[in-house]
Amino acid sequence: MVKVILPIRLVRGDATAPQGGGAKIIAHICNDVGAWGKGFVLALSRRWSEPAQAFRQWYQERQENDFGLGAVQVVPVDENLWVANMVAQHGIRKVEGIPPIRYEALAQCLETVAVKAKELNASLHMPRIGCGLAGGEWSRIEAMISKTLCEQDLPVTVYDFE
Repeated sequence: MVKVILPIRLVRGDATAPQGGGAKIIAHICNDVGAWGKGFVLALSRRWSEPAQAFRQWYQERQENDFGLGAVQVVPVDENLWVANMVAQHGIRKVEGIPPIRYEALAQCLETVAVKAKELNASLHMPRIGCGLAGGEWSRIEAMISKTLCEQDLPVTVYDFE
């Protein structure tokens, strides 16, 4: 029997207003230096204060917790809606031509998010993570999402902002 893998659903819209019913997780990439103020996080902050507050506290208390590349913090923002702060960006700028995205860390984050999504019976929603300020290649990230999330029968919607 051939296993059918759910495709990534690409839509035009706002990832902070995820489409469809049921439980949802909005996933995005954060950096490992505690900076929150550019890119998709601005859209999150316009809608909810909790993800930024939780991220900043997580970073400030990093000596006592799991904060670091590959770590995920899942923050409730509404009934049946969570934001996954995924630490998969080292710094905030290119260094010697190397973009801040860390693909190994992203793979680890996506595995953690998959477990949480199954636990919550949630669909996943995100912008084209890792392709903006993090400087990643969408083809590579798309393949990671497909392998880590879609192959586990988790519905994924990626939003291109209009």
